[in-house]
Amino acid sequence: MKQINDITSQIDETDRALVALLSANARMPVADLARRLGLARTTVQARIERLVLRGAIAGFTIRRGAALQEAIRATVLVCIEPRAQADVLSRLKLMPTVESVHTTSGRVDLMVVVCASSTAELDAALDRIAEARGVKSSESLIHLTTKLDRRA
Repeated sequence: MKQINDITSQIDETDRALVALLSANARMPVADLARRLGLARTTVQARIERLVLRGAIAGFTIRRGAALQEAIRATVLVCIEPRAQADVLSRLKLMPTVESVHTTSGRVDLMVVVCASSTAELDAALDRIAEARGVKSSESLIHLTTKLDRRA
């Protein structure tokens, strides 16, 4: 925890502005970033490299637009047997329809986001999750309409 605090204490407002710009468009050319931040291109490049080295930036990726997103998404709330988390996680990692898995506090142990191209594919994924060794119970919440997405 101390290492994370050391890293965040070394991130200034310019770094935060740089990360915000990259979050909005990870493909923005360094020259454009520099112009928007009022810095030299080499300074911005050095800051990006430093942020990557320190683990503040874990990578650069794309987010799929509506045309490429799977048609059906669901959040699955999963309760697992004691000491079964590693086994359940290894099974979930093998499922291509599983987009993310989060541990939680409260009445459930895991929150699993599933993306499928059809109701049949979603149904099969939900069955695989529920039947996995170490899973006590699961509850599915199918996403209907996105009303707010601040990641966009």
